[in-house]
Amino acid sequence: MTGPVAVTGVGLLTPGGEDADATWETVRLGARTAAAHDPALAGLPVDFSCHVPLSRDELDRRVGRAAWRMSRNAVLAVLAAREAVRDAGLDPRTWDGDRVAVVIGCGLGADEVREEQGGRLEERGAGLVSALTVPQMIPNMAAGEVSIDLGARGPGLACATACASGATAVAVARDLLAAGRCDIAVAGATEAAVTRLTTAGFWRAGVLSRRVDAPAAASRPFAPDRDGFVMAEGAGMLVLERRADAFARGARARALLVGCGSTSDAYHPTAPAPDGRGAEAALRSALADAGLSPHDVDHVNAHGTSTRANDAGEAALIARVLPHRPSVTAPKGVLGHGLGAAGAVEAALTVLTLQHGTVPPVANLDAEAPGSGIDCVTEEPRRQDVRVAVSHSFGFGGHNVVLALARA
Repeated sequence: MTGPVAVTGVGLLTPGGEDADATWETVRLGARTAAAHDPALAGLPVDFSCHVPLSRDELDRRVGRAAWRMSRNAVLAVLAAREAVRDAGLDPRTWDGDRVAVVIGCGLGADEVREEQGGRLEERGAGLVSALTVPQMIPNMAAGEVSIDLGARGPGLACATACASGATAVAVARDLLAAGRCDIAVAGATEAAVTRLTTAGFWRAGVLSRRVDAPAAASRPFAPDRDGFVMAEGAGMLVLERRADAFARGARARALLVGCGSTSDAYHPTAPAPDGRGAEAALRSALADAGLSPHDVDHVNAHGTSTRANDAGEAALIARVLPHRPSVTAPKGVLGHGLGAAGAVEAALTVLTLQHGTVPPVANLDAEAPGSGIDCVTEEPRRQDVRVAVSHSFGFGGHNVVLALARA
């Protein structure tokens, strides 16, 4: 147990909104999936997805002159990080950049660059491939661009644990603070991988919803008729500080990060271990790290992908380890699956749940999941005095990460 870390800033740019407040309001209402038919996916068996509500031109104008060299996922990361830093009441012009770390997860890197430049190579030859292809494409560049933008010269790290990447980044940042390697950490994740190749690949893997006639009803975590997830993009960032440091500068703590747990299933490249042992170990490890017992948990922000195997295994895990039935929500019902960004976005939403005392409902779930043994919030947001919450993230490769957060 390393002691609590204060979450002093939150930044979000998601299909639910262009900042944290707008995203929270969309998720809080939880009416439907923010999905629509995507012209870029026309002709594919699954032709819908969830995008942030800003065009690339609008995103670039917000970033400024440096946007010309950035991939879409780097642009999303920079904007979410700026919001988180502002929210924390920090000014990069005056902080000691040597003591600021940046840790950003990303599952696939700049997939749109890989697809676009690969097509240009085949159609027009090597001479017309962009000189920026490699620096835009590599998955660490979102962390690099955020560090450059903020003047953060402390540890700069990129985490890739598939759909657990965002949660992994937050956990690594917490460890850097605990080890004294930095005084401020900007941690989170970004993803902009809604491309034809990636969508086709997930479709072939059998994990995408095929509700092409009803995209807004396609992401259905824990529903009996769920049939897969919806591709999405977005970014989520947190500013983390040691609680004593935050208190000393008079900062407001939105919540406390009190524990982290990470394990591997060591079972299969894509399927979760059927006994759920690895995920359970991650949950128990996060609680032990926080000095908490399972019965201390009031709320679970579930990974909840809307795939049959994931939701069944996660529901069984929650019912087994947390039999007192804490409230459960699953933001992917509204936002779709942001892949590598999902864990950071959901950690940020868990912070907001703690702060506001409100649990968002699971979109497209009309009643408690039959036979699941868990208490999914449905139809309307639930007012609840949430003191301790856990956020689950599980990724291809068998990566399991759980974050434990507490009300400040």
